[in-house]
Amino acid sequence: MCVTAVESRPAGVALTPSPGGHRPFGARVKAFVALTKPRIIELLLITTVPVMFLAAQGVPDLWLVLTTTIGGYLSAGGANALNMYIDRDIDALMDRTSQRPLVTGMVSPRECLAFGIALAVVSTVWFGLLVNWLSAALALGALLFYVVVYTMLLKRRTSQNIVWGGIAGCMPVLIGWSAVTNSLSWAAVILFAVIFFWTPPHYWPLSMKVKDDYARVGVPMLPVVASNRVVAKQIVLYSWVMVAVSLLLTPLGYTGWFYTAVALLSGGAWLWEAHGLQNREHPHTSSMRMPLRLAMHRI
Repeated sequence: MCVTAVESRPAGVALTPSPGGHRPFGARVKAFVALTKPRIIELLLITTVPVMFLAAQGVPDLWLVLTTTIGGYLSAGGANALNMYIDRDIDALMDRTSQRPLVTGMVSPRECLAFGIALAVVSTVWFGLLVNWLSAALALGALLFYVVVYTMLLKRRTSQNIVWGGIAGCMPVLIGWSAVTNSLSWAAVILFAVIFFWTPPHYWPLSMKVKDDYARVGVPMLPVVASNRVVAKQIVLYSWVMVAVSLLLTPLGYTGWFYTAVALLSGGAWLWEAHGLQNREHPHTSSMRMPLRLAMHRI
């Protein structure tokens, strides 16, 4: 995400403003917004709001929807800021992250850390007081999982990082459901599973495109340690499981024919793209258009 203009420089070399250098207020505001990774949060909120309608079996209280989405943005924004703080060393060496605020020096590491912690605290209190404490606990759990389990423990150690680290991205469906019902149900668990199996085929196409970046900094994303053919097979496998799990809501009585029709059509389109990727002689990310478009703003 490019939020500030930087001068031409060799790849992987961070820019830091000179001592006392002028940093315009507007650019600073944009930089702090960029720390929250708003394009990622769009995807999280897209999974939160529809679940609230399903949980309410109709139109939920719109004030509750507003407070839940604001709390979700604050919580996810805090997690993303802390992720940038921890990953600032490798972000400075990768082309795709070379213009992030910590790399350009628009925001200092200390400011980023304080900002991320503040958002984590405010979002937890916000959820607890304005939504419910179950949602607050789930949001805080998602934040800690993303920061500690994914960013600190998994990302630089295993090619399964995005598989298990993706659990954090599944939490918004549980948060949306609990915001309405102050409880969880099998429907929420199924939706959680849909996002869980969607995450790898959503992100691996991007990893295939920028695997040289990850290889340069020693992050073992699957396309770095396995061939494109192997990655394509894994994408197809996860895609089939995702589509199958998405259809479980209907026999359990949570949805009707319209949901089933849409799930079949969209799932079929997704599988067409996945198999198109696998069937190419030399798999390339451009052959799987839907996941790549969504993945371009991922972590």
